[in-house]
Amino acid sequence: MEHRGAVANGSGLSSARVLTLSNGGDNSRELVSFQLSPLTSLKIQKGDITQWSADGSSDAIVNPANEGMLGGAGADGAIHRAAGPELHNACYQVPEVRPGIRCPTGEARITPGFRLPASHVIYTVGPIYDVDRNPRVSLGNAYRNSLRVAKENNIQYAAFPAISCGVHRYPYDEAASVAISTVKEFADGLKEVHFVLFLDEIYDAWMKAARELLSD
Repeated sequence: MEHRGAVANGSGLSSARVLTLSNGGDNSRELVSFQLSPLTSLKIQKGDITQWSADGSSDAIVNPANEGMLGGAGADGAIHRAAGPELHNACYQVPEVRPGIRCPTGEARITPGFRLPASHVIYTVGPIYDVDRNPRVSLGNAYRNSLRVAKENNIQYAAFPAISCGVHRYPYDEAASVAISTVKEFADGLKEVHFVLFLDEIYDAWMKAARELLSD
């Protein structure tokens, strides 16, 4: 089921296209699309990022990796498992910038997606909220550099999880504000940027930030 509507924050309206996706049971989730520019849209949905793809050739999912890029907990581990051992081998081949570090916090790297539906994986490392001296800047860098790497590699469709919102303990509302505002500023050149979010609470935070930041 699809309908068009508008979201408001008291100061303006932003047109949004809402597609309700039913799984056949009592639960449903909405994919909401916001137009960032005539050529670029932002889409927010609940789901499993390891299953996401757009066209299988110019699409990429973003892995909230650790600095070693060799797999970890949460979405990072799930992406490695879904992609198969070839992904680990490709990550191991990424040059270290310091011993054991292939992707410093806030930077981004890219490999093929191997067994994933998406054609590529972009890796970025988000800040640990209670440790990083300026977590807002570091998180913004993670999104911005992921978008830069996507464009440098002719990616047209990119899907992000909620970077740093797991074991790195970044507060959802602040993380959503950083994510949406950074994508709004730097997504030009891509056709679609998706947020594929696993938890209801994170989805709600992202939708709240989108309503506030993407109003006309």
